[in-house]
Amino acid sequence: MDKYFARFLENFGPPIERREVPPSTIERYKGKLPSKLLDYWSEHGWAGYGDGIFWTVNPQEYEPVVSSWIEGTKLNTHDTYHLIARSAFGDLYLWGERTGFSLEITSVSSRFVFYKTSFTKEQLDAELQGFILSRKVASNDFNDLFKPALKSLGTLAHDEMYGFFPALMLGGSDSLKFLQKTKAIEHLIFLSQLTNLIPYEFSDEIQ
Repeated sequence: MDKYFARFLENFGPPIERREVPPSTIERYKGKLPSKLLDYWSEHGWAGYGDGIFWTVNPQEYEPVVSSWIEGTKLNTHDTYHLIARSAFGDLYLWGERTGFSLEITSVSSRFVFYKTSFTKEQLDAELQGFILSRKVASNDFNDLFKPALKSLGTLAHDEMYGFFPALMLGGSDSLKFLQKTKAIEHLIFLSQLTNLIPYEFSDEIQ
């Protein structure tokens, strides 16, 4: 285990719901995702961390989610994006084949932040390690609701997230009593259909 992932585990704790990554998937993403990420997959699988507040995921399973969020936007033509991780509340971390970690989507509010980046293929491994090292438990929480949700609703499975019903974009309340466990992929696609995806004010501009 390298020092970057070791530090990540120090911050988040041991994995839950670990799934092994088949060799065919490693082959599928060679040349598309950094070799360091594929090494992490081989060693650690896909799993939840921080009791399930942060998840590494199979990008292939989330292709419909990525399409539903960025289709018809400038993001769709800027790079080929793959979802590599998400939070328990639907923060989406997307990796561009050319631009690395250059897109983050907050699904509950249909907002995104775009990072203007420029990397060589050789630099993308270091960028991936930087991404892993910079993850924080608190930044994946939503209004400090994770621990109360964990206690009230139970631990998430690998294909689940906590979602608000009604959705916040439909006027729902962001309190614990309106939070439910729900299937992640289906709910994320549902949220993408509620309103247009718009940038945060601090987002870089997409050319």
